[in-house]
Amino acid sequence: PTTALRDLLDFHSDRASINIEEVEPVEEIVKQFCTGAMSLGSLSREAHETLAIAMNRLGGKSNSGEGGEDPIRFKVINDVDEQGNSATFSHLKGLQAGDIASSAVKQVASGRFGVTPEYLISGKQNEIKIAQGAKPGEGGQLPGKKVSPYIAMLRRSKPGVTLISPPPHHDIYSIEDLAQLIFDLHQINPQAGVSVKLVAEVGIGTIAAGVAKANADIIQISGHDGGTGASPLSSIKHAGVSWELGLTEVHRVLMENQLRDRVLLRADGGFKTGWDVVMAALMGAEEYGFGSVSMIAEGCIMARICHTNNCPVGVATQQEKLRKRFTGIPEHVVNFFYFIAQEVRSLLAKLGYRSLREIIGRADLLKMREDVRLTKTSTLDLNCLLQLPDTRNDRSFLEHEGVHSNGPVLDDQLLNDPEIQLCIRNQGSVTKDLAIVNTDRTVGTRLAGAIAKKYGNTGFEGQITLNFRGPAGQSFGAFNLPGMTLVLNGEANDYVGKGMHGGQIIIKPPAEATYDPAKNVIAGNTCLYGATGGTLFANGGAGERFGVRNSKGCAVIEGAGDHCCEYMTGGVIVVLGKAGRNVGAGMTGGFAYFLDEDGSFPAKVNPEIVNIQRVSSQKGEQQLKELIQSHAELTGSPKAQMILRNWSEYLPQFWQVVPPSEADSPEASSEVVEERELTPVQ
Repeated sequence: PTTALRDLLDFHSDRASINIEEVEPVEEIVKQFCTGAMSLGSLSREAHETLAIAMNRLGGKSNSGEGGEDPIRFKVINDVDEQGNSATFSHLKGLQAGDIASSAVKQVASGRFGVTPEYLISGKQNEIKIAQGAKPGEGGQLPGKKVSPYIAMLRRSKPGVTLISPPPHHDIYSIEDLAQLIFDLHQINPQAGVSVKLVAEVGIGTIAAGVAKANADIIQISGHDGGTGASPLSSIKHAGVSWELGLTEVHRVLMENQLRDRVLLRADGGFKTGWDVVMAALMGAEEYGFGSVSMIAEGCIMARICHTNNCPVGVATQQEKLRKRFTGIPEHVVNFFYFIAQEVRSLLAKLGYRSLREIIGRADLLKMREDVRLTKTSTLDLNCLLQLPDTRNDRSFLEHEGVHSNGPVLDDQLLNDPEIQLCIRNQGSVTKDLAIVNTDRTVGTRLAGAIAKKYGNTGFEGQITLNFRGPAGQSFGAFNLPGMTLVLNGEANDYVGKGMHGGQIIIKPPAEATYDPAKNVIAGNTCLYGATGGTLFANGGAGERFGVRNSKGCAVIEGAGDHCCEYMTGGVIVVLGKAGRNVGAGMTGGFAYFLDEDGSFPAKVNPEIVNIQRVSSQKGEQQLKELIQSHAELTGSPKAQMILRNWSEYLPQFWQVVPPSEADSPEASSEVVEERELTPVQ
């Protein structure tokens, strides 16, 4: 049946057919297949891990989706018995020795759920999800019923609380911002390519040209046919464009601007057959993503109740009793993709070509179907799909360099320092003093990546202290790790502490500064975005969206712009000065304390979710005071010292911002007795 644009087209070869034995084997073709980005949370552990294991066996790529992954998956499964069972992964069946459950593509979405240094360093590619094909313009959503304790642990959030990713990435408001995030991801893992997932739309070619210039390695074009179990019906029915239109526009614009060789193109959105793969190849795609159909291969029956947590076959649920119904094994998925690849082989043989690579971008092998007689398609002009740049002779656009480089960076100097190398190797201690300028971006991140690769998120027991002097560029201390202390005497640009997982970042004005730090901004916008740990102390104010999507980070600053603590799910933020409007919008966890010296704070709070109250419990006062004491000690803040000297006067001027999930905690209520964990009987 004619249900998509590609169904109006047929093949039109320029040569005689060949024997299928002359075509490249299925083992080579499947390496270009990927699964769709489906998060652990939307899918059960069993379904998510089975897909990853299957794609790793094939040499293809599974995509983690936006929920993070359990670090146990990053290692080879080495305890598989003859029956295909593993004590480590006891919930899976059909395993083989040498299997690995780590997704090759690690997604970084706007919510930054589960994005830690170890997660990023374990990826073969790191993907920035700008939007989803089925619901462009909306962020991912995970209903509270699916946020089990395990999922909440991975996402650093509260069990049972609905998780919503913001519609935009709050560190991407321009193509330059996107280039900065690409730079950040190349810093943390220089061996992993960076993919940018775009949605097919009018004008996507111009966007893709910007993405290619921004140093991305892969561009993914997602079509509207992509299924997603929790999308609003209005989006599924009325939003998005087919991948055929998006892919051909991107391929054409990149070819016309001599940019096509800089990026690999991947397409997805309703792929189901080998015929779809060959169609996409002729239109310029080099890799091919399968979402819903790969889930069907492992047991999905399309019940279409993913959002209810009641999936009857254990694919899209977190309920233990339903997950036990999951019957899929990696071999089922492997076999499905082999069949797809075999169909691709037969079509290539019919066209007279020996490999998929030979037909990429060859739209001259397509023609309009003559047997389609539909009123609604009779006046369609498909030249935009058929008339692509001529690539019959010049195939150099398929010659891609390895992972793009960031060029020389300050972190290279750090990693080449023998004392720092020794410190990482022996988990020792080292202190370094360095000058920094504002073109030194994402400083400390490559160092964090090297540590995470060796020790994971929390295994490093040494101490590296780096004292910088001067103005720091963007993303200072991004993805910082425990055991790393970055001290900056100067000021910093946007994105300080983005994605930090531990350690300390301390920012203070130069000793010779004559201004009042409390009345001046010392850090830029969107600091602590997606932080999963660590502490930040800044002797001065910060810009807009401070602490957006903070999960576990703690910070003390002396002023904040608009949208402070937006979408926060954990951690503690203390602001010793004025804040902008819309405080606490979408905040579902953690605490924030704001000093309100002029009585203007209540009007600046977004009351949709959070409540505000004075600090009434002893535990809350202790939490606040200890952070201010640390701030005073580490930054020498005159304002913090004054507050501590006059504590009884200043404490009543603080407001505590409390989301519902924290209302019954000892920090928020003096009536709650803190639970004490009993020690087991010896």
